[in-house]
Amino acid sequence: MSSVSITEALARPAAERGAALLALAEDQWFDRKSGRVSARDLANDLIAFANADGGTLVVGLHAGRVEGIDGAGATKRNALQQAAVDFSVPPVRAASRLVACRRADGGDDHLLVFDVEPSAGVHASVRDEVYLRVGDESRRLSYGQRRELEFDKGQASYEATALTDAGWDEIDDGLLGAYAEEVKARDGRTLLQARGLVTQRGALTVGAILLFGRSPQARFPQAFVRVARYRGSERGTGARQELVADARCEGSLAEQLGAAQVVAFEHVPTRQALGADGRFGPVGLVPRDAWLEGLVNAVVHRSYSLAGDHVRVEIFDDRVEIESPGRFPGLVDLSDPGRVTRFARNPRIARVLADLRFGIERGEGVRRIFEEMRLAGLADPEYFQTSGSVRLTLSTAPIDRELEARMPPAGRDLMRLIRERERTSTGDLVVASGLSRPVVLRRLNDLAELGMVEWVGASRRDPHAYWRIRR
Repeated sequence: MSSVSITEALARPAAERGAALLALAEDQWFDRKSGRVSARDLANDLIAFANADGGTLVVGLHAGRVEGIDGAGATKRNALQQAAVDFSVPPVRAASRLVACRRADGGDDHLLVFDVEPSAGVHASVRDEVYLRVGDESRRLSYGQRRELEFDKGQASYEATALTDAGWDEIDDGLLGAYAEEVKARDGRTLLQARGLVTQRGALTVGAILLFGRSPQARFPQAFVRVARYRGSERGTGARQELVADARCEGSLAEQLGAAQVVAFEHVPTRQALGADGRFGPVGLVPRDAWLEGLVNAVVHRSYSLAGDHVRVEIFDDRVEIESPGRFPGLVDLSDPGRVTRFARNPRIARVLADLRFGIERGEGVRRIFEEMRLAGLADPEYFQTSGSVRLTLSTAPIDRELEARMPPAGRDLMRLIRERERTSTGDLVVASGLSRPVVLRRLNDLAELGMVEWVGASRRDPHAYWRIRR
């Protein structure tokens, strides 16, 4: 995603606003549509946002150009503004507004901006179809997925619970100010309202205290991360317990993540290897990006309504285990977690932490963990779900050697380049790898046959075609 936030882009002068919005990557919380979109189709995207984490949708941008909305006429504009009411059941809560812009041809125009709130219930179209925002697309759900979403939605409103006895003196102005500065917002309190962390009557919510409270643990003693390091591969009991380090990370959720990251990095087992800087040094046996993504997911998606339990990161010589209270939030087939359809139990918390650069993959966290482990030559992550928690195990065991032996030379390097660069073309990979085009194509085709990457394009000559890690 661009370093410019949605909030900042919309705050730009009219002449710059459209270009700033076009520079943003579409993701879990942001989408663009042409002014030619139908009200019915627009409603499907608004439904998808409401059923997921909420977000912002801008109409009047298409194919890298600022089209504007005025040319569509007042009747069409009114139809689009009423789409959430006319084509969703129940109506999606989406506030719309017109903002000035400058068209690509230099003329003055307007964009139609929708701010969609995450919903406590499930919305469907008038055709009784349910959509969910997953990454940068709106997916239509199957009947089974819809029922699972309905079940999860019924458990997902705790972060929005009003704390009527909480005052603004419980909010850390420094934390809130830093957040407002990060997203280029003018006022922190107004920003909290925009993120759904303050009720319409002005009451602070559970999420507001967890994210920006001076001492969240005073109200929520279970809301912390514990990082423990054991010697060997077993916890042991009593005199045989091999616990060598034990840290309790408290404060706001961002402070917890920062502290837990530092402690875990210190204790994850390492080996001497060539690092990204071209020098030999200690490299974690479990990739940092894998366990960090697991930690962020645990904090973002845990059930904060479950009293008496906390997030645990347990580090052994041969693995890292991360366990969080609450069952897996999402439409999940645990036989293939890499294909999980994302649903955030705490969409407001997820949005703020993503703004603060935690969980950068925006809904691709589970897939990213799988990719990092595979790129490191390690076995796939394992998820285990109990009646009240989810445990992720990241093992130092090597990947299937048969698959590794079949991987073409430098294949792992190409996979890493594809993951690190958004919409990577064949030409981009030729430049980045320093290899010839025929060699790159041959290795990419080998990886595609192994089911590890895929080519995305409308035709063989599509100038916008790109490669991506196979999902």
